[in-house]
Amino acid sequence: MKPDTALIHHNYQAPGDFVSPQIAVHKASSVFFTDVKAMRERNWLDKTGYTYGLHGTPTTFTLEERLCQLEGAKHCVLLPSGLAALAQVNLALLKCGDEILIPDNAYGPLKALAEVELAQWGISHQYYDPMDPQNLAETIGPQTRLVWLEAPGSVTLEFPDLPALLAVCRDKQVISALDNTWGAGVAFQPFDFLPSSSGSGGVDVSVHALTKYPSGGGDVLMGSITTCDDAIAKRLKLSHMRLGFGVGANDAELVLRSLPSIRMRYLAQDESCRRVAKWCLQQAAFAQVLHPAVTHSPGHVHWRDLCAAGELANTDVHSGGAAASLLSLRFDPTISDAQVDRFCNALQLFKLGFSWAGPISLVVPYDLSKMRQHAPTELMQGGFVRLAIGLESSDDLIEDLAQALATIG
Repeated sequence: MKPDTALIHHNYQAPGDFVSPQIAVHKASSVFFTDVKAMRERNWLDKTGYTYGLHGTPTTFTLEERLCQLEGAKHCVLLPSGLAALAQVNLALLKCGDEILIPDNAYGPLKALAEVELAQWGISHQYYDPMDPQNLAETIGPQTRLVWLEAPGSVTLEFPDLPALLAVCRDKQVISALDNTWGAGVAFQPFDFLPSSSGSGGVDVSVHALTKYPSGGGDVLMGSITTCDDAIAKRLKLSHMRLGFGVGANDAELVLRSLPSIRMRYLAQDESCRRVAKWCLQQAAFAQVLHPAVTHSPGHVHWRDLCAAGELANTDVHSGGAAASLLSLRFDPTISDAQVDRFCNALQLFKLGFSWAGPISLVVPYDLSKMRQHAPTELMQGGFVRLAIGLESSDDLIEDLAQALATIG
């Protein structure tokens, strides 16, 4: 054998009994088989073997199983981003002539996907008021096949009555899919949150932007879909295969490395966020502080019942349960949009940027008039910003907010 061939086909195999805190990073497109029989019989769907890099490696299989543990699921597929995971659910479970229902306060790109691509493919959509289960019941029609849920709503953070919404979906026999990025498998379990009187269980499908809490570093784009339903899982996995979705092994490694600390980071950022919220409640510039643990925030009771049952609240901000790291502020209507922009620009520790759950705090101004159909009138009055609390000291973050407020007079 020539040296160049011998270099490629070297027969050394490292011993296989190496064990360490982190799993090895397995990278592959081609996967080798011992013989033709093995090639024909091997099955990746049930994780009993490997066939091709897109269909799984020890690294991605391990991440999928740990995400199942996190969310209480049986099956998981990985996607290149949270938005790709949302899209995958729609593509796998819907066909021309079907209809989906989306909460009016849902993640904007999901709504855009429905309005453009899904509409072009003959899949219709309607928006419903997530704070009114009766509105959902009245909106579901004969062509409705999938209802999206989000808790809390994107940007405005109203917390819906998830058990009531899910009861409607079950009564109407439509599939329910939850964007569980905020809950992250920490605030509540998406497949087991129904009260005992309603039977055990939860949603049919959970989507998670691993970009957020599972990564935690602001440096990974990835999403996941989990389910306990075998039939839905098979549809998701086969569609996933046909569309050729895959994730990078190094990105999977980063999420695996961060997962053990997810609860600690989630709760630390949650605690800091509540301290910031409590301070914001005392500022005259803010007409409304939106955060599920804030007593007067829309849906607070629903959040308390689902995420903090049995806990006691303090005066303004509930002290129990889990409530993530997002906080939205509605400015007093007397403060102009230009002043709101000046406030955002004046912040030093809060960086202008999208996403959340990373180590650095973020701020984004929003124009709600372009985002909502069913929002209460008062929510549209005054400028609006969303804060994502990072891992900095809450005292320093409050000081930064105070100095930025001072610049708008």
